[in-house]
Amino acid sequence: MNSDKIASILKTIPANPGVYQYFDENGEVIYVGKAKNLKRRVSSYFNKHQTGKVRLLVSRIADIRFTIVDSESEALLLENNFIKQYKPRYNVLLKDDKTYPWICVKNERFPRVFLTRNKVENGSLYFGPYPSVMMVRNLLEVVRHLYPVRTCQLKLTEEKIRNGSFRPCLEYHIGNCLAPCNGSICEKDYNTMIINIKSILRGNVSCVLKDLKNQMMYHASLMEFEKAQIFKDKYDMLKNYHSKSLVCSNTPYDVEVFSFDDAESYFYVNYMKVVEGAVVQSHSFEIKRKLEETVEELLSYSVIAIRERFESNTEEVIVPVPLDMENDDFRLVVPHKGEKMNLLQLSQRNVKQYRADVEKLRALTDPDRYNIQLLNKMKEDLRMNELPEVIECFDNSNFQGDYPVASMVQFVNAKPNKKGYRHFNIKTVEGPDDFHSMEEIIYRRYKRLLDEKKPLPQLIIVDGGKGQLSAALRSLEKLGLRGKITIIGIAKRLEEIYYPGDSIPLYIDKRSGTLKVIQHLRDEAHRFGITFHRNKFAKGFIKSELDDIKGIGKQTIEKLLLHFKSVKVIKESSFDDLAAVIGKAKAKIVFDTFNRRKTSESL
Repeated sequence: MNSDKIASILKTIPANPGVYQYFDENGEVIYVGKAKNLKRRVSSYFNKHQTGKVRLLVSRIADIRFTIVDSESEALLLENNFIKQYKPRYNVLLKDDKTYPWICVKNERFPRVFLTRNKVENGSLYFGPYPSVMMVRNLLEVVRHLYPVRTCQLKLTEEKIRNGSFRPCLEYHIGNCLAPCNGSICEKDYNTMIINIKSILRGNVSCVLKDLKNQMMYHASLMEFEKAQIFKDKYDMLKNYHSKSLVCSNTPYDVEVFSFDDAESYFYVNYMKVVEGAVVQSHSFEIKRKLEETVEELLSYSVIAIRERFESNTEEVIVPVPLDMENDDFRLVVPHKGEKMNLLQLSQRNVKQYRADVEKLRALTDPDRYNIQLLNKMKEDLRMNELPEVIECFDNSNFQGDYPVASMVQFVNAKPNKKGYRHFNIKTVEGPDDFHSMEEIIYRRYKRLLDEKKPLPQLIIVDGGKGQLSAALRSLEKLGLRGKITIIGIAKRLEEIYYPGDSIPLYIDKRSGTLKVIQHLRDEAHRFGITFHRNKFAKGFIKSELDDIKGIGKQTIEKLLLHFKSVKVIKESSFDDLAAVIGKAKAKIVFDTFNRRKTSESL
């Protein structure tokens, strides 16, 4: 970077709205941006408090050019055009590795209606693009059942039709075409079908339904019941098709909806188009972050790019957050309740599901690369000196304060390693004491690994806050392992991460894969511990005073403990309360046993 040259350029940049371009030493555009105030925005890149990615971009800037415009809306459109034209290395790009399908209504006599991926400027009318070919084929199937337009490529001139140059093909004989080639349908009636098809493709189904119903009633009034039945069947079919579209409102309004799900390296967006209160189009996509783009910047870019790609002219756009963008073609709405809020929530569910599917596919197709990236991110977030290839997480569990046990789960390369899972019966602690229980199991686990000369994990996680972490540290201290293994505690309430000797917890970005792995470990340890507890209970390993009562079996003991939670409560329960759970006969045995003990103890 030529500092003197850049400094002189910065002095000449005006404080107007516009678009700026950064060039490298080879004269290639490496970044394009827009701004309300060009001078303030461009100058901000060259301050001393930028992140690593921005510093890397700035180090490669050899020249700056800018274009002044009249408004921010013009800047948005110009920025989008420059990005598509130059494809700068440091700009985000919508993934567009395919040509989307369109439905074409051909500009010709007796127009055809068909699927295409190529738009030709020849006066034909195009609807779409659609996210998938399947959607187009389903829609065309409905349209052709309602209005059997021709599929052949014959040039149906008036002269050739009048001279009888064509004969009807098989499509006519099986009812899929009305044979305009031999004059079986006049051009006026054929064009009426085309008008209705265009209405359906635009999403304006209600007017077509009304027309079909009028035709049905007209023929019925003339007692032409066979013709009336034909229109009734078409009406029912279109009504059924429309009902399968997700109708979100009884109010026939047209809107577009944009929602997002923000990850660390990727930004996911869902776009929905609503016509007459029904969702007619839904499309999700991802954007890979290049710099430290904000949510607002990425969403603004998505709105402009998608509306241009889908050639939208809808006047109202629903978004989840306010965007600092002005545009004369549409207005932005951030709903807080009502039908539009329901639409936004539907879009948000779609984008969350899309993100989950993409991440799952990414992990399946390239698991090694994905795991290495995740482990490196965990190392950075948790301030570790080595990759956390092996992580062990501990959790305590007890039954209403009685019968304490503990569990440990092990993740290898951020994935569960169930062969490494361990259960612990608490041996040296009486009663519900989580701190001393944690101290015991940490000591027993790593004393054994040291004795057997087995490898230690790189990261230990204890389920709990500062108290459980301090208890675990005492055991590591005894074993001489403190400072040799990274150990953290996670508190459930706010997902706080505690470090030894630091009273202020660490809050990891909720979008981060690091927190998701830690939460998965914590939840898996809890599940594994509860399962162990239940299995012990079911197999009768928990010994209690109830086992000494003759005439009371394991199933009865299980019923009592599950209902009353502890032997102490059972002792204090009335005969009626016991009978309601295990019946009068067994309740009498339990009640009499404990009452005799009370009497003998009082004597």
